Amino acid sequence: MLPLLAAFALACAPLAFAQSYASNAASVGAYSSGSEDDPQSGSLLTIHKRVDEVNVLFIATDKHGKFVRDLNQTDFAILDDHKPPQSIVNFRRETDLPLHLGLLIDVSGSVHSRFDFEQDAAISFLQHTIRARFDKAFVVGFNTQSQMSQDFTDNVELLSTGVHKLQDGGGTALYDAIYHAAKEKFLKDRPDRPVRKAIVVVSDGEDNQSEVTRAQAIEMAQRAEVIIYAISTDDSGLILRGDKVLDQLASATGGRAFFPFKMKDITRSFAAIEDELRSQYVVSYRPADFDADGRYRSIEISALKKDLQVRARKGYFAPQQ
Repeated sequence: MLPLLAAFALACAPLAFAQSYASNAASVGAYSSGSEDDPQSGSLLTIHKRVDEVNVLFIATDKHGKFVRDLNQTDFAILDDHKPPQSIVNFRRETDLPLHLGLLIDVSGSVHSRFDFEQDAAISFLQHTIRARFDKAFVVGFNTQSQMSQDFTDNVELLSTGVHKLQDGGGTALYDAIYHAAKEKFLKDRPDRPVRKAIVVVSDGEDNQSEVTRAQAIEMAQRAEVIIYAISTDDSGLILRGDKVLDQLASATGGRAFFPFKMKDITRSFAAIEDELRSQYVVSYRPADFDADGRYRSIEISALKKDLQVRARKGYFAPQQ
């Protein structure tokens, strides 16, 4: 499916092609059940125009990992498909875009020991992050299946109830949860204004039940133009296989993985995600030698100033005619 976006939504996610549509849809799709605060109808999407304009959200930090918020276009070098862009259309700091957030919480048996604390930390995060009539979020619990406990809403009380509804137990289908959230919620999320889209995963990263692969989950997130943040629930103090999985999911989409060893550090991880979501830059450009051939194109953004690090999604899928 093509990466889709409302026309001129310059910062909807780490990448977008500006497009306009005749209708839009919200669907729980593969989710087994759930409640919906803002139901919408209609499932057909009609493409009216496409503009070969790429939009990338990214983060800049100093050598201490602190956000640097006062940089300009001339402080960065950009490569699209290993070539400088044909032209830079726009560059700006984005600190206050509306947020469309998906909270995916692992409710499998492997997270039992910290489940109650993680619920409380997730609720606190939503209370601090979601602003009424501006942001919106949904809550999904997953074990062998993904369970939608609260669909997209800006009502924090409903979101908190959705988190409290979750019951732990069972196996883990992490990749399926990400795949379906990206496909059924974010790929069909057609905002009429610029927004940023993010998935926050709380899990140990140990998938043993998914029908889709890790690569398929990452590709769907890239097509839906959503950033993945991950908070590990592994408290062993060791770097386990699941931690590496969470890091791969986050880095492939321009996000970040957190590995809190103490329960109180989970709250700090949520706070760091909240801060990062309000500390981003967006650059809009037209790629050189662009073809609507459906293939994957890499993105590289580097800082020209010493001791600065840039984090952005690694690429995107071109639309296909």
